[in-house]
Amino acid sequence: MRFWGVTGTNGKTTTAWVFAAFVDACAGRKCGYITTVEAYDGARRFATGYTTPPLARLREIYAAMEANGCTDCVMEVSSHAIHQDRVGFGTVTTFSGGAFTNLTEDHLDYHKTMEEYFRVKRSFAERIAAGCPLAPYVVCLDGGCGREMRDACGGLPLRIVEVTRERPAFDLSGLRLVGDYNKSNVLTAAALAEEAGIPHETIQGVVPTLAPRWGRLEPVANPRVAASVYVDFAHTPDGLEKVLSAARGFTPPGGRLWVVFGAGGDRDPMKRPLMGEACARLADELVVTSDNPRGEDPLAIIEAVLSGVRRAPLPRGRVALAEADRRRAIGFALANAAAGDVVIVAGKGHETTQEIAGVKHPFDDREVVRSFGGPDGAPAS
Repeated sequence: MRFWGVTGTNGKTTTAWVFAAFVDACAGRKCGYITTVEAYDGARRFATGYTTPPLARLREIYAAMEANGCTDCVMEVSSHAIHQDRVGFGTVTTFSGGAFTNLTEDHLDYHKTMEEYFRVKRSFAERIAAGCPLAPYVVCLDGGCGREMRDACGGLPLRIVEVTRERPAFDLSGLRLVGDYNKSNVLTAAALAEEAGIPHETIQGVVPTLAPRWGRLEPVANPRVAASVYVDFAHTPDGLEKVLSAARGFTPPGGRLWVVFGAGGDRDPMKRPLMGEACARLADELVVTSDNPRGEDPLAIIEAVLSGVRRAPLPRGRVALAEADRRRAIGFALANAAAGDVVIVAGKGHETTQEIAGVKHPFDDREVVRSFGGPDGAPAS
């Protein structure tokens, strides 16, 4: 079984599952995957609770994949896993190739500086080169630090494959995943799949079949809601900027773009004002709420987000509501958004719990949207 790794701040999950779809379309190939949302061992799908599981768990998953006939495994490789060597580089896991999506502000509670964060991500390429010289390493130039990562890896014994939507190697006109960032993700996955031996025409045939999933700009229908509603995992300043820019592209003329969002507790407090600033610049109506407060005071997190809203240069949007109760916040947006408006519920995506004061409560943004206005959902006004 060959191993392929995807690292970066945003886009890892989409790039990984799209790569798996390309491999699975090739006769004689079967791809297991390990992502933030779920793992697939060739027979069953299950959550691990990690982006990159601990080494002992990885061994178990690998064994199941091999027993179930997987020829390939693609996995998200987090910066924590790289730094802590949770994948067993060169012993348990030898990567045949990898991909870098982008690097933007996140996890600075752990890495402290962007320079250290970048260094850890670069070391992933170094580990691949040490275990498999001349392996392909796909670097997306479209996102943060793409060109810097290409230059930093240029002296390694790797085959650097540059990807950019400015010069797409595949026709994306039929792609149903919206936004430039998703084009970049798909092109990155396609380049890695081609390096993995999947024919170009096979990859091209899969592109139009790719559809939103796992709370990645996933449309959620509710006949009682006038606006169009999407749930997305964006939880960083760059992630919010990308998803809101994409949503602006399909917001009808005269329609308002709403965003319901918050910042996680016990994680990288420096990004909170930046998230508020990004949303104030790009959306029309802001509903600031809780994400996963964890052990922190939800109101203190919201105030940090609002400090960024207030300093936004040339702000586009206004704060329609600041409400710590996420269900109420979502309900407010759904009740007040009109036909022709677009509502983005951001931050949790695929997650099915919300952690408050150390306790995880059942909470799925998609189910909250679907149940709104019904007998067991949020009130219609």
